[in-house]
Amino acid sequence: MGGYLQPLNPPGLKPSSKKPGCFLSKPTCAFLTCGFFSLALLHLLFCSPAGTQRAAISPLLNYINSTYSFVSSVPGEGSRNCNYAVGTWVWAPGHARRYNATECNAKESHDCLRNGRPDTGYLDWRWQPSGCPLPAFDADAFLSAVRGKHVAFIGDSMARNQAQSLICLLSAAFPYRLLYRDPVPRQFNNWRYAFPSHDVTVSFYWNPFLVRATGKAEDDTVRDNHVHLDEPGDRWGADADTIDVAVLAAAHWLLNGAIYYNASGMIGAHAHPEIKDTGVGYAWPLRMVYRTAVQRLSSPWRPRTLVLATFSPSHFEGKPINDPTACTKTEPYKEGENEMEWMYREVRDIVYDEAAAARARSGAGDAAGASKTRIEVLDVSKLASKRPDGHPSIYMTRRDPAAANGEPEKVYYSDCLHFCLPGPVDTFNEILLQILRKGR
Repeated sequence: MGGYLQPLNPPGLKPSSKKPGCFLSKPTCAFLTCGFFSLALLHLLFCSPAGTQRAAISPLLNYINSTYSFVSSVPGEGSRNCNYAVGTWVWAPGHARRYNATECNAKESHDCLRNGRPDTGYLDWRWQPSGCPLPAFDADAFLSAVRGKHVAFIGDSMARNQAQSLICLLSAAFPYRLLYRDPVPRQFNNWRYAFPSHDVTVSFYWNPFLVRATGKAEDDTVRDNHVHLDEPGDRWGADADTIDVAVLAAAHWLLNGAIYYNASGMIGAHAHPEIKDTGVGYAWPLRMVYRTAVQRLSSPWRPRTLVLATFSPSHFEGKPINDPTACTKTEPYKEGENEMEWMYREVRDIVYDEAAAARARSGAGDAAGASKTRIEVLDVSKLASKRPDGHPSIYMTRRDPAAANGEPEKVYYSDCLHFCLPGPVDTFNEILLQILRKGR
């Protein structure tokens, strides 16, 4: 540091009065230099192909961002209050090419490169929050932040998508052991990994309503869901006292409808018009499932972090699930293009409301009976809503571009909800890391 603090002109030595060897004045030289630079930049922006523009400008943007990150990440200098929920996707070649999904046992339908997706531009974008940096994922920093702890993802298939992303990001840098996985092929519904170097375990509990549910949530051949709003899910409820960090994600299944119960019996339903005079909508049940889950995981004696993830919208955009043209965009949406529907914004706001209510219920500080549970919100709604290009689409299974007899392969399902691995969902874990580090 001493070299950086040394004055440019040591004491006793006056600056040289000799003029530099330039036949024009300093202001004129500076003006001409700026002019030439501006003309070159304008030519690049308006007269060059898009690929050339990105290749030339990306290093400059990356340098500016890395410099800003260095300045802004000093403790106490603004990074502590960074709002990662608001920002834009910026071109960053190679940023998301961090692991091989096949090597980290990702669900096959999310391993887009393995399944033959030909375009890879969706891996070349980075989330840039407004006014603050978001560092790239650091596996050692994550494991150090949760050393000796059990990290659990609880919820629906988007919770699983994020959980598998985390396993891939961590296992690319550190050895791991698969401790358990459901024996049912292709489901990946309940599993646990260990990272011995830091004594960390990471689990996923399939529980699309967060609370106990029977019916379609357990058996896809069943039509209805029966959801008990006042009872935690069986599996994670039994392990709740072992969990140190829990990431909760739900909403998609509640929007689709269910029949709801509490200890006194059936109390209502959503999207079941045949059940008369019991419509409760989706908003109130969503509040209740978060409330039940947070209550079971809160503790007055064990420090614990609960992270409530917001809604990640799909991008079918009115097309049927077997339409091969669904979510075929190859770039993120621009600001102002295709904004979230009001219903999705409402679901996002419910998560914030329940997080605030949970903090109020838990008490404060070290008061007698106050909860030692920290409640945070992982807001991924905006950043996810801007990435229609990041889904598997028709590449849920291996696709043969040269099908037999020249006929295109039949599409049975196009996934416009989950994200490819690697892909935009890795950003969820970049933000999760910053949440956990802030707690330290």
